[in-house]
Amino acid sequence: MLRKVTVDQLALGMHLHALCGSWLSHPFWRTKFLLRDPADLAKIRASGVVECWIDTDKGNDVRPASVLPEPPTAAAPALAAPPAPSDTPARPAVARVSIDEEAARAGALCRQSKQQVEALFGDARMGRALDAEQCLPLVDEIASSVERNPGALISLARLKTHDNYSYMHSVAVCALMVSLSRQLGHDEAAIRAAGLAGLLHDIGKAVMPLDLLNKPGSLTGSEYAVIKTHPERGAELLVEGRGATPIAIDVCLHHHERPDGTGYPHGLGAAALSLHARMGAVCDVYDAITSDRPYKAGWDPSESIARMSDWTARGQFDPAVFGAFIECVGIYPIGSLVRLQSGRLAVVVEQTAGSAMTPRVRVFFSTRSRMPVPLELLDLSQPRCNDRILKSESNEEWSFPHLAELAGGPPATPALRATTRRTPVASRSPPA
Repeated sequence: MLRKVTVDQLALGMHLHALCGSWLSHPFWRTKFLLRDPADLAKIRASGVVECWIDTDKGNDVRPASVLPEPPTAAAPALAAPPAPSDTPARPAVARVSIDEEAARAGALCRQSKQQVEALFGDARMGRALDAEQCLPLVDEIASSVERNPGALISLARLKTHDNYSYMHSVAVCALMVSLSRQLGHDEAAIRAAGLAGLLHDIGKAVMPLDLLNKPGSLTGSEYAVIKTHPERGAELLVEGRGATPIAIDVCLHHHERPDGTGYPHGLGAAALSLHARMGAVCDVYDAITSDRPYKAGWDPSESIARMSDWTARGQFDPAVFGAFIECVGIYPIGSLVRLQSGRLAVVVEQTAGSAMTPRVRVFFSTRSRMPVPLELLDLSQPRCNDRILKSESNEEWSFPHLAELAGGPPATPALRATTRRTPVASRSPPA
């Protein structure tokens, strides 16, 4: 098992797996070896390297009490506090634009992102060393798009196909991590670091068997055990490559861990999880459950937020992080199906500043006539608008196709007629 520790926690008998930082910062031409010589240990501690990775399967582990700091108190959730300002010069603010203005740029960026992430996964499958630094320009483009309008890229990244799910999921989680990091008040360098972590968090899926990743039915116990190795495999790929930050490795390894200790691969509890691991868990699950998969249709975004709120109450997510996430995506996130006071159904297309209850929506269906109506864009925050949201609706009951396309812009020939099914929806647990 790989574990990240500070160099002060290193001791003879531990198997050093990797030193964090540039290879120029440390005194060894290799980093994977068993620490036997006190002189080697002294060299590491004098090198200026702060953190490193050890392999507890090949050497000693640290004492449990020294692995991580004490958890923050409930009264002072230090996890939500922004990090100290970096030395990176402040970047000029990007002008905010409407989702319609950003849609074309976001579409081109989605195509570019898919190609680059697909190439990255391809390198991993072929056994080539990964170069995470090559992803930094892409992360910067994604962060700029999210700053211009947070909804455009995120809504388009939800339009995944069976073949590109893994790639576009990485892009979507990158955008969500950027948005969440900005909501938490982090500086620009920290925001980019969070974005890179989101982009790389599932790189371990690249070396998983494709027949398991694309299996349309439930996985067997043995198949699930294989899939559950992807965080560790991903962390190994990042450590063995170049340019991956400690934050990226941490999120890759721990995004399936849960504060209540029920996650994997190590079953860590709240005290052992970093802020970025908690952020990654929320962003990863939200995009996963709102996306169509080979084995199930995606859930409505507002329904997903409601279910994640329930899971948070049961200890699955950090409450402070999840609260900040809701501030990012809204009570009715983009793509949510809502019922209006007028009896019409609409899909949320954009959040409006200052009011979580009055987004912009695209009306498309009448519950009274049970027929499609001409598409109409409403800004519910405008004083002249006489309609309002009564409640969110579950598309599991209505079965409208192409809601995600409607959220990102009306398709050329939308199929809007619903095949209504009023079956009860059972309570579910978060996906693995």
